[in-house]
Amino acid sequence: MTLKYSLDLLINVLSYALFYTYFAIQYISFSINNKSIKDLLEQVQRTYNKLIDKNEISIMEKYSTYAKRYTIAFSLIVIFVGITLIFYIFWPQIFDILFPINGTWSHSLLPLMTEYFIDQEKYFYLILFHATIAFIIGALAALAIGTILIVCYEHACGMFRIASYRIERAMEIQILKRKNSLEKKNLIYKKLICAVVMHRNAIEFSEMILSKVKVMMYCMLLDGMITTSINLFRTFQMISYGFKTMELFLHVIFCIIDFTYIIIINYFGQKIIDNNNKVFVTVYDVQWYVAPLQVQKMILFLLQRSNKTFTMNIDGLMTGSLENAASLLSAAVSYFAILHSTQN
Repeated sequence: MTLKYSLDLLINVLSYALFYTYFAIQYISFSINNKSIKDLLEQVQRTYNKLIDKNEISIMEKYSTYAKRYTIAFSLIVIFVGITLIFYIFWPQIFDILFPINGTWSHSLLPLMTEYFIDQEKYFYLILFHATIAFIIGALAALAIGTILIVCYEHACGMFRIASYRIERAMEIQILKRKNSLEKKNLIYKKLICAVVMHRNAIEFSEMILSKVKVMMYCMLLDGMITTSINLFRTFQMISYGFKTMELFLHVIFCIIDFTYIIIINYFGQKIIDNNNKVFVTVYDVQWYVAPLQVQKMILFLLQRSNKTFTMNIDGLMTGSLENAASLLSAAVSYFAILHSTQN
């Protein structure tokens, strides 16, 4: 066995191991925090049950619809990847049916299989059944964990949007034009307090989500950056020096999934930041200058609060944002370039 072959095998095994680590990190994290995740989902339901205004209910339903669409999209992706892998395994038999030839086709197993210490040709279908069940369980677990987090993040975005809506309602022209100054101030105060309470609850809920999954997020982002570098390196290496179609296909799929994980995790962090900023943009845009002086002073405190940016920060190490996603992907490409330079 040559040194180059040994290194290629090591890189392949490391690539697969780091990729499967994604699912292990998710499963372990949710197993440890299962009660906390249950509390988050119960809080989602409690917040929804407290809503009375039809427009607020409509806002929350709109964000829940977004979460459903993400769930459907990711489910279709998992199904597509599963069907593609199974098709690869059975493609010799399918090809033989379409274009029959004399002789027999050997079964194609996946590039990285568990060692069963049995004749893989003889017990091919049993091995395939075991591998398929393992894939389905792992894929469903990862899909469920990911979509639960998406539901929580979309719910937090909905809470921020409701806070903006309540500020708009508090400063409506019909209220500002009322002649009774005391009644007008009390009504505005009441509506602004409801908006501030919802905004505070949204921040607390977002921080609660982050506190439960920040270790998982940090490990996944770090793992994703390393895995992306290795898979990019292996893909470029195989294209340059020859490859097996299925092995190249898997590394390309791994690269796409790595990129997707990094972007999605940071995208929802960015979405939280944007929805929080919209609350203060709403405060700037309303006709606060028509309100009574005491109300203007209260709004001034809201504007001062906007100077303190709220971010999904992981202990000062990372901040969930598209800027952070670009930095991680840039670092992954840099590490790939270093790995590639060592081969020259």
